[in-house]
Amino acid sequence: MSGFTTLAVPGPTNMPFRVRQAMDVALEDHRAPDFPAFTLPLLADLKKIFRTTTGHVLVFPGSGTGGWEAAIGNTLSPGDGVLIAVFGQFSLLWCDLCRRFGLDVKEIEVEWGKGVPLDLYEQALAADQAHKIKAVLVCHNETSTGVTSDVAAVRGMLDRLKHPALLMVDGVSSIAAIDFRMEEWGVDLAVCGSQKGFMMPTGLTILGISPKALEAKKSARLPKCFFDFDDQLKANKDGYFPYTPAATLLRGLRASIDMLLEEGLDNIAQRHRRLAEGARRAVAAWDLQLCAKGPEWYSDTVSAVVVPTGFDANDVIKTAYNRYSLSLGLGQNKVNGRVFRIGHLGYLNEVMVLAALGGVEMALKDVGIPIKPGAGVGAAVSYYSGHKLK
Repeated sequence: MSGFTTLAVPGPTNMPFRVRQAMDVALEDHRAPDFPAFTLPLLADLKKIFRTTTGHVLVFPGSGTGGWEAAIGNTLSPGDGVLIAVFGQFSLLWCDLCRRFGLDVKEIEVEWGKGVPLDLYEQALAADQAHKIKAVLVCHNETSTGVTSDVAAVRGMLDRLKHPALLMVDGVSSIAAIDFRMEEWGVDLAVCGSQKGFMMPTGLTILGISPKALEAKKSARLPKCFFDFDDQLKANKDGYFPYTPAATLLRGLRASIDMLLEEGLDNIAQRHRRLAEGARRAVAAWDLQLCAKGPEWYSDTVSAVVVPTGFDANDVIKTAYNRYSLSLGLGQNKVNGRVFRIGHLGYLNEVMVLAALGGVEMALKDVGIPIKPGAGVGAAVSYYSGHKLK
């Protein structure tokens, strides 16, 4: 089939030509005397994206899962308590990782389609008078269900209860896309990857670390080697890395950061909110439902759409890809077959979202789901044309 495949999954996202061009360079010596002239400003500007001045941002080869492991391994000890809510595939996987590390996992199961249950978190933390819970985990944006949770409210709760637990946040599909404020929200460890809001190929784990987290590292007894913060910080201080870095990806990251800062983080959040609302209005016009159980949970980076009873979401996904060269996100785990996901984050504008929505409409019609052709696209067009970015 001629033309490009439309990428409408929630990661990896579309890569700007400017980022691709920045990586189209000859391989370089990462021990060269002038390498720090590139890396030191890069690491400093990453702190602007995470919105921290007192913390550090480290870059490891890897993906978001590596960031989870780094956060846990550097700050906790065997048997430490961690509090986590499971309400989707990625919070489930983070929970599983904690168990594999021998932590005392206090898991709160939540209906998939909702987010962090603030009332249940407060109950668990208030009952923990001995402060056995050493870390509170929050999946900021649960990609599998299209749900965003309130990180700032969790910090407020910890402060109100005077609970000393670290606040760890999975920001893989939120940082550099929707509003995230590491220092203001008192986030101690923030995990991100290069393939979503940063508009790059998969391959970098990007991790924000607070001074409190570095203090916790002094007594942490879980094993770490490749992801050891001390090794990385010591080398980064002089602009180098403790092992061979993914220098080509770092060149792309430089271009990505430049683009993000040029647009402005507040503007990026507004753009994502606007693009997402157009997609949500399309879903409503198709007379379909989102997996997210209410507007308070709606994600601005991905919409998980529930198909009617008697239909298989995988048929929609396969039809969209095979007939119309449109990549949609699969439903994972317990929502497999029930939802397909439309990613609307990263290097994206209205026309690109409309193209994806048009492909979804054709796929829905082809598999027999009753929709009125043009209804969803029309609803999005009406919203976009009537609601301009400020």
